[in-house]
Amino acid sequence: MLVFKFGGASVKDAAGIINLSKVVEKYKHEKLLIVVSAMGKTTNALERLTKAYVNQSDGIQLIYNEIKEYHYAILSELFDHSHPVFDDVENTFVEIDWMIEDEPHDDYDFIYDQIVSIGELVSTRIINAYLNQVGLTSKWLDVRGYIHTDNTYREGIVEWQKTCTHIEQELPALLEKNIIVTQGFLGGTSENFTTTLGREGSDYTAAIFASCLKAESVTTWKDVPGILNADPKLFTDTVKFDRLSYTEAIEMTYYGAAVIHPKTIKPLQNAHIPLLVKPFNDPDAAGTIISETGLHQYEKPVIIVKQNQVLVSVSAKDYSFITEDHLSAVFTLFAKYHVKINVMQVSALSISVCFDYREGKFEKLLQALSQDFNHKYNSELTLITLRHYKADELRNLTGDRKVLLEQTSRNTAQVVLK
Repeated sequence: MLVFKFGGASVKDAAGIINLSKVVEKYKHEKLLIVVSAMGKTTNALERLTKAYVNQSDGIQLIYNEIKEYHYAILSELFDHSHPVFDDVENTFVEIDWMIEDEPHDDYDFIYDQIVSIGELVSTRIINAYLNQVGLTSKWLDVRGYIHTDNTYREGIVEWQKTCTHIEQELPALLEKNIIVTQGFLGGTSENFTTTLGREGSDYTAAIFASCLKAESVTTWKDVPGILNADPKLFTDTVKFDRLSYTEAIEMTYYGAAVIHPKTIKPLQNAHIPLLVKPFNDPDAAGTIISETGLHQYEKPVIIVKQNQVLVSVSAKDYSFITEDHLSAVFTLFAKYHVKINVMQVSALSISVCFDYREGKFEKLLQALSQDFNHKYNSELTLITLRHYKADELRNLTGDRKVLLEQTSRNTAQVVLK
């Protein structure tokens, strides 16, 4: 039994969906579950729609119409206008209509999940209909009824026992007769509200299904030849890894490598399921295999660049030394507001912490910190992480830019740059 995950870039247009069907055709005799992201940049557009709705700005309807028109243009290329998929898509968009007609809910993260999740629901409706149209018998599955989470919106925590029990009970029989098409990134609460699993969380969805179904492998189809040592949009001399260990992949994703969601690897490692990262435009290529064994030597360092970072320095109001009690209080607040720390440094009088800027959460965190601590911060920063680095490589990357924080260990160097 195989699990495939197709990201937004692979299904951004009609040609991408046709290509997806050709990839699936090669595996039509396998038991196959397909996890699909929202099409193209739809998630970004739905994030803009969410923000416009919460702020009650004038552009709500314009953004919403553009999203719908984008999807209907793809539909028109793939189907006759009498096809029932047009009604399925329209009925899915109705969920947004209902929401934006009302006054915004107080909880931004709740609103975000209810609106942004529509991207995956629509994309899978279209892809499922197209697979059936070309003779690949598939069944659309609402993932919210199978991946159960708590009420942590935008970072849903999976209730593993309930999730696996539900998947194990129902999906094996369905897979005997159908290819299953379902949504990445989404989960459902016990109150039947939608949650999301964290940005780019479709990889994690695939790992959850694979783990519960004891799949042979997971393949995530990308617009790159495999896992590279650096982002090819930022660096021209990248190299592809043929194999990586689970451990190295976890390190890379922890530090921000966007090619795989950070939570993806652990359930696969626990179940000894390999993860293949392959190019959707060249399905026969080897790609990269992530498994128990990987490289022992690295030709080039792994370079991970994270933009839009904030560096906050926190000190005690009485100017006392930073103690374990101070650290505990600060970490408690970071946990409360679900802010993930990318790098930190402790000195005698302060704690400096670098993390992704997220509007709303950042302001709440600062307000909470200010009750017991002094703080100052720099924003719009860049965090560069190097794995398996050499000192001259670090100097070449930083150049003459101002370094606000630097930290090195045996295998990893991190710098926060202005």
